[in-house]
Amino acid sequence: MTFTPVSPAVAARAAVTGPTAESVAYPNIALVKYWGKRDEDLFLPVTGSLSMTLDIFPTTTSVRVIDGPADVVEFNGVTASGAERTRIETFLDLVRAKAGRGERAMVVTSNAGPTGAGLASSASGFAALATAAAAAYELDLDPRALSRLARRGSGSASRSIFGGFVVWHAGEGEGEAGDQSSFAEPIGGDGLDPALVVAVVNQGTKAVSSRVAMRATTATSPFYRPWAESSVLDLAEMRKAIAARDLPTIGEIAERNALGMHATMLTARPGIRYLSPHSIAILDTVLALRADGIMAYATIDAGPNVKVLCSRADAPHVDATLAGLGDFVTTRTAHIGPAASLTTTSPAPTTPDAAANLHAPGTIARSLGATPAVGDDR
Repeated sequence: MTFTPVSPAVAARAAVTGPTAESVAYPNIALVKYWGKRDEDLFLPVTGSLSMTLDIFPTTTSVRVIDGPADVVEFNGVTASGAERTRIETFLDLVRAKAGRGERAMVVTSNAGPTGAGLASSASGFAALATAAAAAYELDLDPRALSRLARRGSGSASRSIFGGFVVWHAGEGEGEAGDQSSFAEPIGGDGLDPALVVAVVNQGTKAVSSRVAMRATTATSPFYRPWAESSVLDLAEMRKAIAARDLPTIGEIAERNALGMHATMLTARPGIRYLSPHSIAILDTVLALRADGIMAYATIDAGPNVKVLCSRADAPHVDATLAGLGDFVTTRTAHIGPAASLTTTSPAPTTPDAAANLHAPGTIARSLGATPAVGDDR
């Protein structure tokens, strides 16, 4: 596999002088939601959460250590700017501090799915960035430490470090104690083979970011504290349901937890509404499917797009039913996905000429004697 090519405009801005790494990570959809921080700086959640990593919409990210005065960031083929760039630079500063390094980085990242639309693109994005940046800056992290690092970019990214069903522990205490004890880990679920039909009704970026909405909800909604308390119980019940391979109960808990989270947003002051009329139409269809004997349950993150949990056998019928609602919805069926992984690594160039040549697409792979994977589209 070759590294993701850098656009000529970006490549011209700095020479690659240090190690390079590329990673891929997949989004996860929380079945028991993360909504609310008790520490904004360390991204410590109010409650624990539980998710399923998907096998669709991956993020691919390469990090190249460079000789330059500033980080270079390209996102989906465009030079990043504004808040998006700031989040990545802040995260890179954290990695550099942990590694005791000062060199800047060239980051090239792309999402296969919609960005900022409530489809967990920040989870896959920062899980991929954490994995690649840790390798490029030569940090030796075990999976738990990598999960804690990813958490500092986006809380839900801590879960995308792992595949399958994953629990993110809220942790105990504040400061260093809270940081050390708040991490994600896989919890098994062997024998479960669910499908998640993703119904996309709006691929655009949300008018209110999850971070802003989360902060406003926890600060002003009178329903937030009761929801958080019930979410602790939901998490305990969800873990039992997964251990028992009880998919209907998993669906029931996921749906009530998600609807409760959206109730906290609606009762924030002022209220925040992500659900659209199209979202409601899908929720009504899910109810109709259950009335017809199909095990289908909805979950919705901070956005208008709905995900429907069902069995693998029922997924084609659920997908076709939702797709048949009209042109306003597009569907994609996901199953359990893998952990984040390094796809390619390269040591630091040994000569100035080698560093310059690393700007050319495919040069890194050739320098390692690698052959691009047949049919690889990343």
